[in-house]
Amino acid sequence: MNDLPRRRLFDRLGSAPSLLAPDAQLVGDIQTQGALLINGTVRGNGRVGGDLGITAGAHWIGDVHARCAVISGELIGTLVIEDKLEIGATAHIKGRVMARTIAVARGAIIDGELIVTGSSPLIEFEERRAALPQT
Repeated sequence: MNDLPRRRLFDRLGSAPSLLAPDAQLVGDIQTQGALLINGTVRGNGRVGGDLGITAGAHWIGDVHARCAVISGELIGTLVIEDKLEIGATAHIKGRVMARTIAVARGAIIDGELIVTGSSPLIEFEERRAALPQT
């Protein structure tokens, strides 16, 4: 058993997330109690009770609320995260972003407002891991 700390969001997932495949497109609002991994395109608003991942090459146009998130793709809209948000180097976000803690990789493009609601400052980091493979 591996006793190393699981710091990245998708290292911690205990159950299988709902998944939108790379060539899939969802038009309409989405709501789930668990984790959600987006590899394709969503056009609509979302409410995710668990962890959210938007992989490199994925697109979301709409407002999104989630518990925690890792964003490596494109998001146009308002993003509200209750806890931790990681923005990867390949991310392109256009809109308002709010989270308790925010970590942004160098290379990410954010055209909008970043609001940290917790007491920790914004964290900048150098991406060291390869992006999650697109399935």
